[in-house]
Amino acid sequence: MIEDPLSTRDRATPLRVLSRGDLADVPVAPAEVVRAVEEAYIALAAGDSDNPRKLSVANPDGWSVAYAMLGRDGRRRVVAMKTSYKFDPGHDRTTKRYYTTITLYDDTTGAPIAMMDCSRVGALRTPAVSALLVRETLRRDADTVLLVGTGTQGRNALPHLLAANPQLRKLMLYGTHPEGIESVHRQLADYAPHALLENVDDPYAAARTADVVLATAGPGTEVAIESEHLKSGSVVVLVGYGLAPSTLRDADRVVATSAEQMTLTGTDMADDNGELRRVDAELPQILSRRAVGRRRAEEKIFVYNSGLVLTDVAVAHALAERAIAEGRGTEVALWD
Repeated sequence: MIEDPLSTRDRATPLRVLSRGDLADVPVAPAEVVRAVEEAYIALAAGDSDNPRKLSVANPDGWSVAYAMLGRDGRRRVVAMKTSYKFDPGHDRTTKRYYTTITLYDDTTGAPIAMMDCSRVGALRTPAVSALLVRETLRRDADTVLLVGTGTQGRNALPHLLAANPQLRKLMLYGTHPEGIESVHRQLADYAPHALLENVDDPYAAARTADVVLATAGPGTEVAIESEHLKSGSVVVLVGYGLAPSTLRDADRVVATSAEQMTLTGTDMADDNGELRRVDAELPQILSRRAVGRRRAEEKIFVYNSGLVLTDVAVAHALAERAIAEGRGTEVALWD
């Protein structure tokens, strides 16, 4: 029997597995993450990359949900598959389990690059996307930010925001968890040691003075900033929770990373008739200058930040290259 040469080659190709610990302290600057994410969006808008609709399955009793996402980065010549699985029968932190991975393949050689834990990828990608959304919708004279929430996204938000928007100088934070508040301050100090961040007790009063409101709180938050709390010309970015549906309903303009994703995952922002506002512009088109983010200085703009797997691919590839160059991870003879 003649053995298939392709099969022989596959068995000789090890797979590099990069754990959460392997990736935890791989150095990558916020500006580099923002640049990688922007390049991914521009490539998608140009038709150089593919980002098909995600697949999902859910337990009918609501115990679990799983997603599968496939993407091809035509400029990096990388193909990737991302999976996520959340098990949450009690809908609280005591029983919740969440696992997410991404596997990268070199589309020039056909070789696998790595299988990775994806938690840090998401923790970096999402604030980078917010930073770009703000950059493209911000008033020219804007300088004030209110950050609501101190979880993973809140802790990474400000360094990435400032990497793309250095003119934002007055920074305010509302949070209820002391350790989270401390972590936001610490991570900002590591990136911008001279930046000043003020803790506020009243997020509604702070929103009235903010040019940008970043809502990154968890589902348990009691904060729900309404459109009446927003100043003229402001931008609100929904990443997690913290905004009421009126901020979308009453917005002068709506911008999203993906209109399709917003219809799937933004249903909690629907109006009393169960309908969502139409998206006026998507980020890939704005970055490629086929659409505009802001038209007038006085517009109130609602921004919806939802993930596209291509941005995960870009960030994962950057992390994988550095981790492998440093000899991190474990090689597994998966096809042996």
